[in-house]
This record gives sequence, structure tokens and C-alpha cells, in this order.
Amino acid sequence: MKMMKELVHKLCVCGLCLMVITACRQTKEEVRINEYEVLTVSLSDKRLTSHYSASLRGKQDVEIRPQVSGTITEVCVKEGAAVRKGEPLFIIDQIPYQAALEIAIANVKVAEANAATARLTAESKQELFNQQVVSSFEMQTAANAYQSQLAYLALAKAQEVNARNDLSYTVVKSPSDGIAGMIPYRVGALVSPSIVTPLTTISDNSEIYAYFSMTEKQILALSRQDGSLHEIVSAMPEVELLLSDDSLYPLKGKIDAISGIIDQTTGAISLRATFPNREKILHSGGSANIIFPYEKSDCIIIPQTATFEVQDKKYVYLVENGVAVSKMVRTFGINDGREYIIEEGLAPGEVIVAEGVGLLREGTPVAIKNQNRN
Repeated sequence: MKMMKELVHKLCVCGLCLMVITACRQTKEEVRINEYEVLTVSLSDKRLTSHYSASLRGKQDVEIRPQVSGTITEVCVKEGAAVRKGEPLFIIDQIPYQAALEIAIANVKVAEANAATARLTAESKQELFNQQVVSSFEMQTAANAYQSQLAYLALAKAQEVNARNDLSYTVVKSPSDGIAGMIPYRVGALVSPSIVTPLTTISDNSEIYAYFSMTEKQILALSRQDGSLHEIVSAMPEVELLLSDDSLYPLKGKIDAISGIIDQTTGAISLRATFPNREKILHSGGSANIIFPYEKSDCIIIPQTATFEVQDKKYVYLVENGVAVSKMVRTFGINDGREYIIEEGLAPGEVIVAEGVGLLREGTPVAIKNQNRN
């Protein structure tokens, strides 16, 4: 019985020790959990950058298609070659079009002869009518015949113009300076104006257009800052281009166009930035990322880790009297993925929790681990 009492006593002592140890651990854990890094809000100048996916297009990409039907007799350009405006690219069989032109020229000569004969007849009838030898009906009939021959002559001349144009179209020329694309057709291929695949594409890459999109929210933020769309474009800073190999294009570009229509499927607005391409580094059809800078003076900047969202609204935790107090803030529409520009909700001198806000609740005691200034 005595041994049993001693055993119970020892078990009680052990249990009490375990409870004390557990309580100590819990106390330490609570203390550790309640230690947070905070920062004191202040005003500063900040330059943020945002990245936007962009598709690259040449200043002018022209699909070359034939305007007449026929077989290709000569390919005058090589794929990827630099071409000048007016330079021949392809020659289509000219024989039938040359024959059609000769027929048209002959028809013009016939029409000219017929018109001259009709003119002489009309003049003769007019003279005889003046001498009262023929009736007015005969005189007017001769005059009408002359007008008809003049109309036939005009028609023949128009057909000659068409025939000359068709013959000229057999020499397919470059409409602009640029670089020739791939050529899917070779000598002997039958082509026509209705072909699906163009003969080639001439790309003017002296300048490259980078097309990208911003959300409606971001455009509205810029509108509040700079005014109308025209004023937004004028106020936009120069942008940089991050290429697909993660290298930075050495020349900066300028945003010079913005769409006035919001895409209903994406809720985005398209913009265009123009980059010089003297060294021909950029290619039409490529992809890159626009680096858009935004500079603000005397603004409040906080890390995104200091915020949390409730129903699409952003909040921070202020530290007031040693406890966490939530407060809603309004951020600028453009950010760099790391920091927010605060437009409303915070004032210089206030202290907020800088990280770990997901573990906090309203009124949670906060022990300051480190205090920074933004």
C-alpha cells in the first residue's frame, strides 16, 4: 500500500513537471509568435517598374500577293534579303498579257480610224444639210454615228490601260524598303490573286512596335494622375525592353499610342511603344517584356507583405498601444510586385506591421522585433 502511494506521488510529480514544462514552452511560443517586424511610415521618392508581356511587329509588314494569275517564271529575291521600294520580287508569265496588250493597242487604232471616218461623214452630211441636199434626219444620224465611234474609242483606250496594268502586274515589286520573308513558291508555281499564302512578306524593321496591355484599373490610375488619354500618352516615360533571352535592349522606346476601347473579354487596354532598330536586333513577330517605370515624389511606399485583402480591399495592421489595429488603404494602380504606393489610409509617423500579417487578428498583442523606416 505504501509503495502504491509512493508510485502515485511520483506520477503526480512527473505530471506536474510536464505541465510546467509545457506551459513554459507555450509561453515561449506565444512570445515568439507575437514578435513582428514593423516599420514607421514616412514620405519618400520612389521609382517603381512593372513588366508587361509584349508582341513585336515591324513598322510595316506587307503581305505580297499577285494581282494577276499565271505561272512564276522568275524569283528575283532571296529569303531574308534586304530589298528596296520598287525592286522586282517575282515575275509572272508575261506572254499572254503582252498579247492582250497588243490586241488592245490594235483595237484602239481601229477605233481611231472608225472615229475619223465617222467624223468625215458627219462633216459631209452637215455641209449637205446646209445646202439643203439632205434632210436633218440624215445629218443627225451621221452626227450620232460619230459620237458612238468616239465612245468606242474611249472604251478601247480604257481596255489598253487595263492591259498595260495587267502586264505591269506580272512584275511583282516591293511596296517598301524592308526584309523579305520566307518564299513558299518557286518557278513554275501557278499563282493568282486568291492564293491563301502570300508570295512573301516584306517587313520594314527600321522601327519596331511593341504592343502590350494594361488593365482598366491601371489606366484609370494614370488618368487620375495625368488627365485624358492624350495627356496620358504625352506624360508617359520612356520604357525599356527585356528580350526573350533576359537581356536588356540597349535603346529605350516611347509609348505613342493607346487604344480608346477596352477589350470586353480581358478588360484590358492596348498600348504601343516604338523602339528604334537601326542594328536590326529586333525582329517582327518576336516577343519581349515592356519595363514600365513610374516615378512618384513625396509618397508613402510599403512592402506588399505588409498588406492583406478582404473582399478585394487592402488592409494593413497599425500598431497602437501595443496591439494590432486593422486599417483599410487605397493603393496606386501600378506596382512592381514587391511594393505598393499608398494613396489613402496612412500618414507619416504611423507604425505598421511589416510582415507576418496573415498570423494577426484584430487586437492581437504585438511585440516589436525590428523597427524600420520605409
